[in-house]
Parts: sequence; C-alpha cells; structure tokens
Amino acid sequence: GTLEMAFVPVLGGSAFKNKGVQPLLNAVIDYLPSPLDVADYMGFKPGDENEERNIARRADDGMPFAGLAFKIMNDPFVGSLTFTRIYSGVMNKGDNVQNSTKGKRERIGRMMMMHSNNREEIDEAFAGDIIALAGLKETTTGDTLCDAKEAVVLETMTFPDPVIEIAVEPKTKGDQEKMSQGLGRLAAEDPSFRVETDLESGQTIMKGMGELHLDILIDRLKREFKVEANIGAPQVAYRETISHEVEHTYTHKKQSGGSGQFAEVKLIIAPTQPGEGYSFESRIVGGAVPKEYIPGVEKGIKSVMDSGPLAGFPVIDFKVALVDGKFHDVDSSVLAFEIAARMGMREGMRQAGAKLLEPIMKVEVVTPEEYTGNIIGDLTSRRGQVQGQEPRGNAIAIDSFVPLANMFGYINNLRSMSSGRAQFTMQFDHYEPVPQNISDEIQAKFA
Repeated sequence: GTLEMAFVPVLGGSAFKNKGVQPLLNAVIDYLPSPLDVADYMGFKPGDENEERNIARRADDGMPFAGLAFKIMNDPFVGSLTFTRIYSGVMNKGDNVQNSTKGKRERIGRMMMMHSNNREEIDEAFAGDIIALAGLKETTTGDTLCDAKEAVVLETMTFPDPVIEIAVEPKTKGDQEKMSQGLGRLAAEDPSFRVETDLESGQTIMKGMGELHLDILIDRLKREFKVEANIGAPQVAYRETISHEVEHTYTHKKQSGGSGQFAEVKLIIAPTQPGEGYSFESRIVGGAVPKEYIPGVEKGIKSVMDSGPLAGFPVIDFKVALVDGKFHDVDSSVLAFEIAARMGMREGMRQAGAKLLEPIMKVEVVTPEEYTGNIIGDLTSRRGQVQGQEPRGNAIAIDSFVPLANMFGYINNLRSMSSGRAQFTMQFDHYEPVPQNISDEIQAKFA
C-alpha cells in the first residue's frame, strides 16, 4: 500500500517528550515495504567524483556484501555500537570488510541483533537485516561497509553546518570530566552536533540545528551522563564572506638580532558562489616563492577561515590565488610566509568588502484561518519574507523565510497569538547578508 502511495500513515508524537515513539517504530514494521519489496539499490564506485550510480545491490544473500552504517550509539556496557543495515550479501563475525567511504579496513568483532534494550549475540547476518556492531574504529554515520573485492559506496551523507550555539559550563569540578565524556559521545552519535572550545574564553560551545535539537541534547547530558551544568543563552552561528575580488600584497618583515623574518605575498581574493566553499591555488612561476614555502601560505590563509576579520566568525565561500611574492635566502621560512598570508588575508578581506552572513530559516506555520493576519504581521516584524499561503485541510499553511536571530522563543508567541491552535516547523535554508545596522551592532558586541 505505502509503496504504491495508496495510503499515507500519519502518527502523532513528540521525541522530546518520548511520546508516540513506540507506535512509530511499530508502524515502520507494519506499513513500510520490506527489503524484498523494493527495486535494486544503485551505488557507485569508490573515488568516482561524478557518483555515477551503476553498481546494483539488492536483498540477496548470494550477492557481494554491502551495508550502510546509519547510526552510532553509545552503550554503557558494550561501548560504541554501529547500527548497520545489510543491503546485500552476508556478514560473518571475524570478517575483514572495507569501509569504502573512508578507504579503511574494519574487522567485524561482536555482532548483535537488538531487541529494544536487549542484545542477542549473533555470528552472521543476512541481506535485509539491521544489526549492531561493536568495536568499529573508523566507521561513522553514513559510511558504507562492503566486500573489499566488490567495493561500492551506497550513499553519501552531507550534514549541514550548525546554525545555533550555546555555552555550557559544569557546575562542579566533578562534572567537568563527565561533561567532556558525555559531549564527546553525543557528538559521535550525531554528526549535525558539534562541540568546540572557545580559545579566548575557554568556554565549551555546543552547536546544533535549532533550539529543540540542543534542548534534547542538554536533557540527555543531564539524564544519561548525570551532568549538572550551567547553560548560556542561545547564540546565532553567523558567518563572514567577501563581496568582490581584490588583489592585495603584504610584506612581513621582522628583525630582532640574528636572523630575522621576511616574506612577501601577493594574493587575489575573490568570492565564490554560495555553497561552493573555499579553494586555494598557486600561480607562482619562476620561483618567486619557493615550493617549500607554499604550504605555509595556505596554512596562513586557512587560519583566517576559523576567525574572520569582522567579528571572529568562520569565513565561507571564497577562493584565493597566490600570484607573486618575494623571499630572502636567510630570513625567509615557512612560518614567515604563514604569517604574511594570514595578515594579508585579514587586510585583503576588509578591502574585498567583508560582510556578515546570517542563517535564514524556512518556516512553515499551520494555523486556523482567523489567525492568519496576525501571524503574517508577526513574521514580517521579525524581518521575515512571506512566500505564500495555501489551504491545508481546515487550516492555512504559511511559508516564509525568517532570520534565525528573530526566531528565538517563537513558539510561545505563536501559542499566544493562536490560543495554542497554530504550530510551526523550521529548518535551515541558506545564508543572507546581515543588514548594515544590525551588522554594526553584532561587530560591536563581539569586538
């Protein structure tokens, strides 16, 4: 039925409240197609940049082994468990398999069939099975495990950058180690969750995809790892980029007795299309900058990516070309060129029209019709751009793009405006430049 779209199962629940999760899992078994019901799954050859899907795998024990690691979970008794779906072939305890995503080998140790919290030790698993593997060292969420002689990549997963962050501090010294272990395990389970340490303040920063995402992780930190912590206010994960191309020359010269430091770099810094990321190339000819110094140049450029010149946010979507430079036989070094590139990038980015970017969320509000006007007005007041509205049963669905900075605590406002009858969903969509007046405030705050 579901495969032909003859009907669509709808279930209600809340992961945060742990309500409705069990009926959902039962519905997966009852309503969704089994591996035998679906067509061949097409994978591609490892290293194929075009990802041409021309290698077939299906739920057949006679085919070469291929499986997908889709979840990592930490078990207090077993350690790290890698949940794997076997798409084809057979896996046996003790097998050496290929992690074709990373190009690494893994040895299969303990294999378990999971029945809720109960583990059943097994020695082999077959096409269509979902099992848990203990002790894998290289495999993370989204990796393909396969027969090394018949290598295939089943899937590539891309995880979006976090858009919201909070500072978290342990209440006591005893909580410090538990918090570090807990955050490390949570990050291993969830690739969209990041943990970093602010180099200036020393604070631990949790980064995620939204308020609910971080609320659930904080709840798990307290409940599963017994950590008492102070939680800071949520902060938007801004980004920095540039507006136009510039050519900039920077000379690093330092003399303090004995040998000094000297390096000169000429850089062309240019923006790329949104989402293209960063690239570097050397156009040096004739040895203006010796080859052994060029890695230092790229290292200096990359160091600016983590902390931009405006407010210290990561820099995205730009490319740099090293086109010329000068060196000194005695005073030049890799370190000198790294410093020259770093300082040149900071100056050059300001000349290239450095600007702040903010995450824009795609927001859908479903509301009874009588509240539509107030809700649209409220979204507009939050710098939102309403894209349209359409009937949704007895309600109206309103689609809009709204800056994340203006969405904190929105659920409480929405409940108030609609007497608790409206609901909304929100997900990251893209980055946009921050209006100048708001950008000035942000820069002053983080200066």
